[in-house]
Amino acid sequence: MDRMTTETSRRVLLAAPRGYCAGVDRAVITVEKALEQYGAPVYVRKQIVHNKYVVQTLEKKGAVFVDETAEVPENAIVIFSAHGVAPVVHEEADRRKLASIDATCPLVTKVHKEAVRFAKDDYDILLIGHEGHEEVIGTMGEAPERTHLVDGPKDVADLVVRDESKVVWLSQTTLSVDETMETVDALKERFPQLLSPPSDDICYATQNRQVAVKQISAESDLVIVVGSRNSSNAIRLVEVALQSGAGASYLVDFADECEDGWLEGVTTVGVTSGASVPEILVDQVLEWLAVRGYADVQVVTSAEESIQFSLPKELRRDLRAEAAAGESA
Repeated sequence: MDRMTTETSRRVLLAAPRGYCAGVDRAVITVEKALEQYGAPVYVRKQIVHNKYVVQTLEKKGAVFVDETAEVPENAIVIFSAHGVAPVVHEEADRRKLASIDATCPLVTKVHKEAVRFAKDDYDILLIGHEGHEEVIGTMGEAPERTHLVDGPKDVADLVVRDESKVVWLSQTTLSVDETMETVDALKERFPQLLSPPSDDICYATQNRQVAVKQISAESDLVIVVGSRNSSNAIRLVEVALQSGAGASYLVDFADECEDGWLEGVTTVGVTSGASVPEILVDQVLEWLAVRGYADVQVVTSAEESIQFSLPKELRRDLRAEAAAGESA
């Protein structure tokens, strides 16, 4: 029997958790605090996080986003994005006498440290991730001579390592959990002595958002994911939604990108957002849906998140110094 789509039967399932993770929150606040502390302009290498609205908002406040460190004037302040950078980027910043603030997500930093440790122990590192992604570039830069990129199971057969008894896998933090484990299974078949990292590399927020979207997708005719097209974790949410039973799923930066045609024959709409998305953008999508008869919003909670990360040490130091100076004045 066809589902009825009357005003009373239409509903929205709103995934929780969604939106900002602790690493993104820390990175965005880092840029805002740096602008307050040092004044504009403050330079940011690459997008601080992969979200168009966040970048545009920070630009209006005085942040200047550049692709490479060489574009930053000497003696200026540069902030490194949440996705992390290779050691050569830090070295270039030092050569240019830049005051650098490292806003790399601590969970990405953890993977960097694992790469350094395993390279020091003479392992070949099989890094599961997407070619060209900023996080992958940064992690590979820690041990380029020891690291092999594995962009899915298709890459496994062609891998050549020095010693099959000394091989470890690491991964980009924003991948699909299911997709990553499929690659890991293929790697274990190829390299029976493959070592796993001491803890899962895929971050808690990525996993939680994927679990949440799975939960709403089974009951949703349509899932709208709020996020930017260069956001790996947002793209994964669309894929997970489709794999988990959603009739359709679309990625939008803003509510005005939603299309009325998507709602034809739709009773239940699932809504979630990537880890770089501020809640205001989700609210605008909910308003767009409410105008079209989908005003019944039911929150579906699959996990509670309470993790917070402290600001980068360089910024904390200057904020403390300013506070101390104010107290002694």
